[in-house]
Amino acid sequence: MSSKFLVELSNDYEKLFETEIGYDVIIYAGEEPNVKEIHAHSNILCIRSKYFRTAFSNEWAEKIDGKFIFRKPNISPHLFNIILRFIYSGNIELKNLQGSDVLKLLIAVDELNIQQLISHIQEYLINHQTEFLHQNPTGILETVYQHETFTDLWNFCLEKVCEDPKILFNSDNFTNLKAPLLELLLKRDDLNMDEIEIWESLLRWCFTQQNIKNDPTKWSKEDITKIERSLHRFIPLIRFYNISPTDFFYKVYCYKEILPQDLIHNLLEFHIVPNMKPKTNVAPPRKYLKFKLDSTLIESKHVSLFASWIDKKDSSYYNSKNCPYEFKLLYRSGQDGFNAESFHKNCDNKGATIWIAKIKGSTQLIGGYNPLDWGGNCGQKNTTDSFLFNFTDGNDISSVKLGPINNLTGASAIYCYNNQGPSMGSLNSKNSNNWSYYAGSTTYPNIGIPSKFTIENYETFSIVKQ
Repeated sequence: MSSKFLVELSNDYEKLFETEIGYDVIIYAGEEPNVKEIHAHSNILCIRSKYFRTAFSNEWAEKIDGKFIFRKPNISPHLFNIILRFIYSGNIELKNLQGSDVLKLLIAVDELNIQQLISHIQEYLINHQTEFLHQNPTGILETVYQHETFTDLWNFCLEKVCEDPKILFNSDNFTNLKAPLLELLLKRDDLNMDEIEIWESLLRWCFTQQNIKNDPTKWSKEDITKIERSLHRFIPLIRFYNISPTDFFYKVYCYKEILPQDLIHNLLEFHIVPNMKPKTNVAPPRKYLKFKLDSTLIESKHVSLFASWIDKKDSSYYNSKNCPYEFKLLYRSGQDGFNAESFHKNCDNKGATIWIAKIKGSTQLIGGYNPLDWGGNCGQKNTTDSFLFNFTDGNDISSVKLGPINNLTGASAIYCYNNQGPSMGSLNSKNSNNWSYYAGSTTYPNIGIPSKFTIENYETFSIVKQ
């Protein structure tokens, strides 16, 4: 019964906010020419918000005709209304907001020191706005970095960038990244990049920041000094001893003019003299996927997801640091031939596999996990551990629908025919790139795979326990 009364109380306070009866606060929200006047009640604001309690108790608080005047040009009227509605009723609805507005709302509630919403909005962004967080990683990282209370979002963004560095390092805005943020990233042990790629990215950032061309033969003494100053804080963070001799010679040594001479000498000695060990304590290799993923369709973020499903765990159970499986490319239709014969030649009798296919004319990825094998030309194989999946947008892992096998016996889970590719349940991969799927089948749930579609390319990987 008490919950019913609380709902009624919440509704009544929301009506008070909407009707504005007895208001004594006038809030001017937004910037010209979009300033809007909003009315509120100082007692409610003071009880519900330490920020307002402090603001209204200040002897310098502006008052006109007995009403407090509060100006907030940096918060839009729409967002301020959302905040006030929460203060009055305890209710907030975020699903109709764009990701950028949710982030602005988070910044606003941080300024107004509404702690419950700071945690709630961070959680919402992490769980429901992954695609938005990927759109402008540089800007979002810099925004979050400026707010100490955004701990959850900061850790999430850092982990995602380290897990899939391309979203930041390959973005157009990477070279605009602030130096302290880049330094934090390069300190991370879990940055999922080859060390030579990190070095080349750092150089690209430096040359853009200093407006200097990447041509050591044309640098002046002034150019060298600028580059040295720009790179000084970062050089100790590059794990040069984890760069191969070939890459060192062609991609590091040519920049010897901007590197400490003792470092160059030690690296030369390390690479040339047999069994030579580093003379100084060096950082260990970064902890990322223990294997090099060879794929044109998926990235490390997909691998962690697949591994979690294979072990029947929550989708976020594994990440790039603790993934227990190696995904070894067996077959790629674009290079091995788009026909069933090539598929079986490369994939038969290789144990558990996972295949991923890109639907032509879209970013959609579909695929499936076969815990058995593809050999035998024997027709039906039964298993209760297989699954299908469908990413409506292969770049956004939150767009996925998972389809574990429905029946308890695992009947018709896998079909092995020499004239077909990876057929599973009612998904028929004919000896061409025109495939079909019957959504009415009971073998796997309907996860939105089209009934007829053309495959642009597909890959198959063996799954090996590490």
